Parts: sequence; structure tokens; C-alpha cells
Amino acid sequence: MTSGAGDSDPWWETAVIYQIYPRSFCDGDGDGIGDFEGIRAHLDHLRWLGVDGMWLSPFYPSPMADFGYDVADYTGVDPTFGDLEGFDRLVTDAHHAGLKVLVDLVPNHTSAQHPWFQAARSARTDPKRSWYWWRDDRPDEVGGHGPPGSPGRTPNNWLAAFPGVGGTDLPSAWSWDTQTEQWYLHLFLADQPDLNWTNPEVRAAMEDVVRTWMSRGVDGFRVDVAHGLGKNPAIPDMGTASAGIAFAAINDDPATHPILAGIRQVIDGWPEPPSRMMVGEVFLPTTAQVARYYGTAAYPELHLSFNFPPLFAPWEAAAWKAAIDDAAAHLGPAGAWPTWVLSNHDQPRHRSRYGSEDIARASAILLLTLRGTPFLYAGEELGLQDATVPDDFRVDPGGRDGCRAPIPWEAGPGHGWRGGDQAWLPWPPEADDGRSVAELRDDPTSILHLYRRLLTARRASEALLRGGVWWHPQVSEVLCYERSRDADRRVVAINFGAEQRTLRVPPGLWQVEVASDGTGEEGPAPAALGAYRAVLLRPAGPALPVPARPTPGTGSQTAPG
Repeated sequence: MTSGAGDSDPWWETAVIYQIYPRSFCDGDGDGIGDFEGIRAHLDHLRWLGVDGMWLSPFYPSPMADFGYDVADYTGVDPTFGDLEGFDRLVTDAHHAGLKVLVDLVPNHTSAQHPWFQAARSARTDPKRSWYWWRDDRPDEVGGHGPPGSPGRTPNNWLAAFPGVGGTDLPSAWSWDTQTEQWYLHLFLADQPDLNWTNPEVRAAMEDVVRTWMSRGVDGFRVDVAHGLGKNPAIPDMGTASAGIAFAAINDDPATHPILAGIRQVIDGWPEPPSRMMVGEVFLPTTAQVARYYGTAAYPELHLSFNFPPLFAPWEAAAWKAAIDDAAAHLGPAGAWPTWVLSNHDQPRHRSRYGSEDIARASAILLLTLRGTPFLYAGEELGLQDATVPDDFRVDPGGRDGCRAPIPWEAGPGHGWRGGDQAWLPWPPEADDGRSVAELRDDPTSILHLYRRLLTARRASEALLRGGVWWHPQVSEVLCYERSRDADRRVVAINFGAEQRTLRVPPGLWQVEVASDGTGEEGPAPAALGAYRAVLLRPAGPALPVPARPTPGTGSQTAPG
């Protein structure tokens, strides 16, 4: 279930959330790294674009081994980005602009420099020792071999998620602590030891972190590695079918569910309006698994969860129809509200994956017209591609530098960053060839204006905000679905193919509200769609009657006739 306490129409179910990776958004102090002042300076862009909220990736004090996801202080601000007063100003200004503010919560692991872990590794008897996962060498009788602390003695065969800068092979998820002569668990870098959520003191401490940020006015949390918090205390080996896979990508332990339910109670119990929420990063391979992390009506967990299988779907009509139907089949019966995302700070940008701006434009219509909450990644409204990052400039241990390239705000050297042309990563392709915010804003035919028109259309339509979904069968490579609620109807048609395809619209008169290429808007619905073209249609003239439906549209159905 997705609603918060007392919410019949939660704001997060109709919102569009815009992810900001602070290091890459805009530099406001001249050091070449994005910061709070850079974000504040461009809140007008978010308001003009038409999004409803922003999610800030981590800004906490950190050694930056994983660029903020190795947290050394959960309630502070790293000087790279500003300070707590600057954060408060940002939240206040965002709220004045009508924007919700979500922050990243990183509850699975801390930095190895966090005072909790520093205490835990100081002695086996330290009170913080049980806040983390510690194990002795693997004994001989269960396959251990070699001297103490050697690779043959790791407690199990779990693999960590990151190979390190320039690496390819995943290392063990265990590191040896020479001072106390035990192994500690880290599903990511050795610099990111995993918290032990079986300890009630850990739960209490992290729940206090949530309260701290709500008291500073944040509206919600994106929960990092939400599915990873619980672990099987027996720490069994992965089976042979999982060989070579990072354990963080398959850990699906039932112990996680009461942990998330506890955090949900803290959020839903916050006494000050408006309602708060959390969206979880549940990086598991199937939507059926993701659905369980919403919990139940009696025992709710996440308000929203990222559902990543569609993000990895190829640009093919059949693949996307299957992904949409799969989400409806597994999330709908549970009363779980879907989310949709095409790009983020962990994956190559979708324009780079799909290969052209035409497809990026068509995919924008898909993303912003599906039933659920869309998340945009800063720069996708510009049609940005991943940057080409030379080996000697690579800094990310997970190889994600390209999708984190700085946002170009203006033409010319420095692109509107106070640090000039010395940003922390290379600029994305075409930054010097017209692909900046200012230049695209001056061009009404640009992809930036397409996103704005789509967001305007979405906000004005109850069908797009909350309506059901019905398929209208088409020729191969074309998907056509209808969204309707009460008397409000919209039709979406997308040609996934490289050739023109005929289009069969539902009965009645329809006109183009938004076209991916900007042509034909306000004109009649086309009889054919060009290659990689998509359209959003609305009734022409008086509202068309809504035909009989097989069921109220909570998921996707095939329209009769």
C-alpha cells in the first residue's frame, strides 16, 4: 500500500520528481564541484520546466570513496556542498517555488570513517561492535584454507558490488580488520561497512536520522539499497547460479520487511503536515520481488519503490509492453503505485543507450504518460548523452562517471559554472554545440520544450495523473494505450521502429496535444507515425464518451472492440 496516514490522494502519486546529483548540477562557489548555491540559483529552471519536487543525492560529510554514499555523519553537510544553514535556505526556497524536497537516506552502510565504525573496530568489546557484521575466519571443516585473514578464510563467497576505479572483477564482500582480527561485511566498497539492523540500537539511531531531516523540512527520502538492510545471520554461501553476481543485487531476505515497516511508522507518524514519504531503491531482477517491498495495508513498508526491469528493457515495443503489463500484474493487485525511470546517476543515460535524440524524445512521451510516478534525472530534459571520460579522469569505483557529467547551463567556456571550464568531470557531448539549458530554452523546437509541454499536459489531465490504462492493438513496433478517468481521456501512440507505421486510433475525433518531434500539434490525429515518433492525443472538441471497460483501470487492459 502506498498512501501515508490519512492520505486519500497522496501528493507523491501525482508528482514528477527531478533527481539532482549535487556535484554535477551547478557550481556556485568556484571550485568546479556543484553545491547548494548552484542548485538554489537554478530552482527557477525546475519551476519553469514543471516538475513537482527534487531528490538530492547525498550531500553528507564523507571521504567520497563512493561520492557521498559512504556517509561519515548522517545529520551534517559536507563542506563541498555548503552547510546546514545553506541546506535550510535551499529547502525554504524550494518550498516557496512549490517544490517538494527528497533527500537520500543511506541506511545499509556507513563510511569506514564514521565514528560508529571507528568505535566498532577499536576493540571486540566495544559497545558499537554489534552495530556491524563481524565474523571469524572460515573453519577448515567448511572449506577454509590458508593463514588467518587470507582470501581462503573469507566467511562466505559473497561478492561486493564495485570493482574499483578501472577494475573489472568484483572483490569479496568481506575485509579483514587487522586490529581486531575479524572480517567485516561490506556489500559495496571496503570503505562502506554494512550496518547490522538486527541491533535495535541501529534501528533507533537511524530512525532518529529520519526525524532530524523531517524536522528540517524535507518531504521525503529516497532509501538507498532498501532491499539490502536485512541479511540471513547464517551468512550462507551464494549458490552456483549466482556465481559472479554482486550479493547486493540478489539479497532479498525477509528480515528487511519489518525494518522498512519500522521506518514507515516513523515517517507516517510525523505530526507536522504535509505528509512525508519514502521511495526505495529495490535493485532486484523482477517486479514480483519489488512489489513485496510496498508491504500490505496492515503492515505498510515503502510508499513507492523504483522498479528497475523497465529501465533495462531494450527500445522494442514488445519488451516495453511486457514491462508495463508486468508492473500492472504485480503492483496493481497489491494496491502499489508504480514508478517509472529511464536514467539515473547509476546507469548510462537513456539517450546513450537508445542511440538517438528521436528515440529519447519518443521515450519522454512514454515516461510521462504511463500510470505512476515518473522520476527524471537532471539533464535528460536536455537530451544529454554520457560524457566520454578518459581513463586518467575516471574517479568512480563503479564506472559511472559518464552519466554524472556536469550540466551545461550556458554556451561558452564554463557553461555557467562559477569555476569556469574546470568542472570535476568532462562535459557531456554537444555541450559546446548548442546543448545547454539557455540555448535549448531559446529554441521552441528543442527537446527541453518537449519535456515542458509534456509536463504541462500531464498536470492538466486527470486521465494522465490517475487514470487507468487500456491497450489498443496496433501493427508491429507500435504501442498505443489509452488513459482515462471519468470523462477525461488521452491516447498515447509510440512507434518504436525505424520505419513509418500505420496508426489506428480509437473511435471518435482526436487531435495531437503533444508530438515528440513537435509537428502537427493541435492538428488531427495522424493516420501513420514516422520512425521513432510518438504522440499524445486528446479528444477534439467536446469530450468523447468513455466506452465500457472490462474493469476500472487499475492496471493495463485491452480495450474492447
